[in-house]
Formats: sequence, C-alpha cells, structure tokens
Amino acid sequence: MKPREIPVSAWIGILGILVAFFCALFAPWIAPYGEREIVGSVWEPMGGTYLLGTDNLGRDLLSRMIYGARTTLLVALSATVLAFAVGVSLSFLAAVSRGLVDQVLSRFNDLMMSIPTLILALVVLAVLPQNVVILVLVIALLESTRVFRLGRAVALDVAVMEFVEAARLRGEGKLWIIFREILPNTLSPLLAEFGLRFAFSILFVSTLSFLGLGIQPPAADWGGMVKDNKDGIIFGISAALVPGSAIAALAVCVNLVVDWLLKRTSSLKGGRGDA
Repeated sequence: MKPREIPVSAWIGILGILVAFFCALFAPWIAPYGEREIVGSVWEPMGGTYLLGTDNLGRDLLSRMIYGARTTLLVALSATVLAFAVGVSLSFLAAVSRGLVDQVLSRFNDLMMSIPTLILALVVLAVLPQNVVILVLVIALLESTRVFRLGRAVALDVAVMEFVEAARLRGEGKLWIIFREILPNTLSPLLAEFGLRFAFSILFVSTLSFLGLGIQPPAADWGGMVKDNKDGIIFGISAALVPGSAIAALAVCVNLVVDWLLKRTSSLKGGRGDA
C-alpha cells in the first residue's frame, strides 16, 4: 500500500498513537522532571517554567503526563494482548470442537457477559491485592469475553468452508486447522477488534484509576491524574482537563485507525467479489 492511499483521518490517528508510544518508551529521557518530584507550588498555571503547570502536590504536570502514558499504555496493551490470547484460543477451540465443548465455553462466556463489567471489576479488585499484575489479569478476563464472542462468530463462518473440510479429511488435527486454516482467514476482523479492545482498555484502566482501584499513587497514570486534580476545576484550574483530554484524544486516534482498517478490508472483499 502506498502512503498516499491512507486517508488524512487515519494519518492523524497513526500520528497520535505514535506520539503516545514515543512518550511511553522514552519517558525518562524526555520528561523535564521526575515522575514523583515536587518542583513548585500547588496548581501553578501553564506556561513559563512549567509548560502544563503543576498538579495538586506541586509536581510538573507535563512530566506526569509523559510518565502516565507509559503506565496507562503498558497496562492497557498487556491486558488487550492477554485478552486476545485467551479469547481467540478458546473461541477457535469452541468453533472447531462443536458439541459439548462449544456449549460449555459459550454458556460460561454468556454468564460472564451478563454481569456488568465495571461492577464485576470493582468487586474483584476490592477483594484482591491492588497491584498492576492483578489489574491486568482482571481487565484481560473481562475483555476476553468480548473477544470470544467475535472470535467464535468469525471462526464458525470459516470452519464450514471447503478448505477446512478438506483439512479434516486429510486427518489434520485441531491445532493445525486453527492456526493454519482459520486464523489466517480471520485476521482482518480480529485486528480491528484488537484496536477497539485496546481503546476500551485505555478507558477502563483510566476509569478504575479514577475510582481508586486502578493504578495506585504515587505512580502516574492519566485516570489517576484526573482524580487527583478534579477539585481544582471548582477554582478554574485546568489540571484535571489535561489528562482527561489525553485519554479522549488517544481513544479517538485508535478508533480512526480501526475505522480505516475496517473500510480497507471491506473494500478488498468487495473487489474480490466483483472479480
């Protein structure tokens, strides 16, 4: 694909994602101050020494934003990758096995999806130790139910095709059929779903941190920064709006790229069908 074929909206999304990951990867080298370093007075205004001002404890907001990108993206990306590893594997296994295995996995998935996601996460995180590993595992478990639903749907469509039946007749095992026949033919919708799940994971992590059950202080993350500085809004302080805007902007950027990927794969399918 030539770069000129990529629409402007997708370029905006790609640029926004690259900026966020650049900040996450090189935070110690590009942040003006340390993540937890108190450098000034409480809620100093933007400009001058502190480009985005300071937060409720006098820490540099720009530095916290840069370090917060690392924490937020690390947790969201880890949870999304784990959710896809579990969801895709189980959904493809259900689609290939059919029968009792499919029924048990599908009904358990329906049961998990019937429980409100945020309420379940709050209950589990309130009981378990509050650390990053537990947070990633909980988010991954909840997101994997959505991945399972899509993965099973697309896998069932492919599993009834002739080349899959031919593989069964050759005596190929379930793992061969899953990884060599079904997975390559379902990558387009799965990649699009990966982008959506990643965006939802960012919002989910930020929501949990805002409620006090996500990333724990003094570590920087965008949702926690909104919580820490929300009282300043009453006094006209915009410190809480900066991380809030970053969360919204990153979610929009991810969705712009996902939209382009979906349109591109749809147009390719349409082109093949016309031919």
